Amino acid sequence: MFALIALGGLLGCGFLGTVRARQTRSEEKTLRGDAAVGKRLFERHCALCHGIDGKGGRGPALNRVHLAHAPDDEALNLVIAEGIPPSMPGGWFLDENDVANLGAFVRSLSKIPPDPLPGDPARGAGIYAKSGCGGCHVLEGQGEGYGPELTGIGDRRSASFLKQAISKPNSALPEDFLFVKATMGSGKTIEGIRANEDSFTIQIKDAGGHYHNLRKQELKELKKLRRETPMPPFEGVLSATELQDLVAYLASQRGKQ
Repeated sequence: MFALIALGGLLGCGFLGTVRARQTRSEEKTLRGDAAVGKRLFERHCALCHGIDGKGGRGPALNRVHLAHAPDDEALNLVIAEGIPPSMPGGWFLDENDVANLGAFVRSLSKIPPDPLPGDPARGAGIYAKSGCGGCHVLEGQGEGYGPELTGIGDRRSASFLKQAISKPNSALPEDFLFVKATMGSGKTIEGIRANEDSFTIQIKDAGGHYHNLRKQELKELKKLRRETPMPPFEGVLSATELQDLVAYLASQRGKQ
């Protein structure tokens, strides 16, 4: 009797192990992702920044085989789930299947050929230098100021966004960007970009890249210049060809591969 019970137990364990193995294989199949389902999720949650076809906008173009922050599928799913602070929010509302489906769709975008850039990056490098861009931006360790870091900008922003930001910079400001002007009790003024702020203090980064930590109660005036930027618009300053060349140069900046 005991032998029969033991045999039944062994058979039962074998049966359960087979079922679990099938379930695991089934789950793995599900977690590989369905690009068609991912497309609908992408259009709902990601297209605002990456474009409806993944060719980029405020966020970078995704129709590339090699993605800077996602060398493999595991890394891609991690980026989708956790985001890339501070520019890309995490998908905290997505479950594992959603993440896998989104990842499958993003990978499918690599089959879409990238839009050709009509400009010449070599000429664009000259325009970058001639226009004094290094006075406000750092690129590969060169330059200074309080403008956004441009090293690897081609991996973070699409060509269309770069063109918009150069032509009309106040139309392409990040949501948390704020240009401020603080007047001290002595009458001295400090202009720059808000780096940090709480109820009692504000930290300002000036044009030289220096940080100023100020107590609000000691200020005579604090102006928050919303939707303003120290970067001048280059629309009408650069010709159409020069603008294309400068965009091509910046879009080619992809950091160390």
